Amino acid sequence: MDLGFLLHALIPSWTSVAILAAFFTYLAIVGPILPGKLVPGVILQDGSRLHYRCNGLLSLLLLVVLLGVAAKMDYISPTVISDRGLELLSTTFVFSFIVTSVLYAAGCKSSNRGSSLKPHLTGNLLHDWWLGIQLNPQFMGIDLKFFFVRAGMMGWLLINLSVLARSIQDATLSQSMILYQIFSVLYIMDYFVYEEYMTSTWDIIAERLGFMLVFGDLVWIPFTFSIQGWWLLNNKPELTTASVIANCFVFLIGYLVFRGANKQKHVFKKNPKELIWGQPPKVIGGKLLASGFWGVARHCNYLGDLLLALSFSLPCGISSPIPYFYPIYLLILLIWRERRDEARCAMKYKEVWAEYCRLVPWRILPYFY
Repeated sequence: MDLGFLLHALIPSWTSVAILAAFFTYLAIVGPILPGKLVPGVILQDGSRLHYRCNGLLSLLLLVVLLGVAAKMDYISPTVISDRGLELLSTTFVFSFIVTSVLYAAGCKSSNRGSSLKPHLTGNLLHDWWLGIQLNPQFMGIDLKFFFVRAGMMGWLLINLSVLARSIQDATLSQSMILYQIFSVLYIMDYFVYEEYMTSTWDIIAERLGFMLVFGDLVWIPFTFSIQGWWLLNNKPELTTASVIANCFVFLIGYLVFRGANKQKHVFKKNPKELIWGQPPKVIGGKLLASGFWGVARHCNYLGDLLLALSFSLPCGISSPIPYFYPIYLLILLIWRERRDEARCAMKYKEVWAEYCRLVPWRILPYFY
């Protein structure tokens, strides 16, 4: 692939704009009307709280069915995304840039003093544009932060399905591709089954919506998490039975740690007296959970996330570092985020956090880090 071809392929087209617009329009329409559990968010500083309609699983399944029917009737090509991957990447990047700029301008003009929409300006334009200045900006009644992360996770699945269709069409379907697709589908479907857990994550409750989150949700998640699938279109590594079994174990252990830790945290926030591993939870200062996975490491969920990321790349073998971009990036990101979280928690909880650190000395991986 020469540079000229690459640059040409990155140029947005009206077709890619139409695909992106149709995708967002669908999500905006079905989000408020499809049935789903209405989950209350955390109580904000001003005493208010948002409510989230968690119907992402139904929205996703309906979308896949509609696209499947449309492909069967030859209204769309199942490989339309994989055929236009680079231009969809650039189109989504441009969209993220524009959205962030609009959010910044609207936030600067906002006179709202509520916790969700009160602008937080530092005077540093780049800092405020990158991290955002409003906690929960909305558009036509849609919470954009929740909307964008849902779009990113669905976009990842749609890219994978289109890559799979391309692999079948080109007769290059391999064991590695099947394994990667199964792990990805299980992870994404699990995300939407437990979508309400997202409402208690740091991104939702504390991060303001700036380019970091918009780009991360709309560009980074779908287009970098699917690198393994793209790579497997042109490569067919040979896997032994032992390596397949080991890969499955890495995925399973990662899933149990990731989902178990996040579930314990979510349940604890809803009911601090709920039993954890059959025992009453140990709580530090009446605020911090120190039982279950959270008594093993202070960010044990990150360990599960890293193992899952590794399991998505292992089907690609070890002949190239390209499929391992995601787990390597995630390792760097989560260590940086863990350090950032530690500093914030130390400032917020003070001596309670110090006591928690003494009780649970390990950050992510017990006896190592």
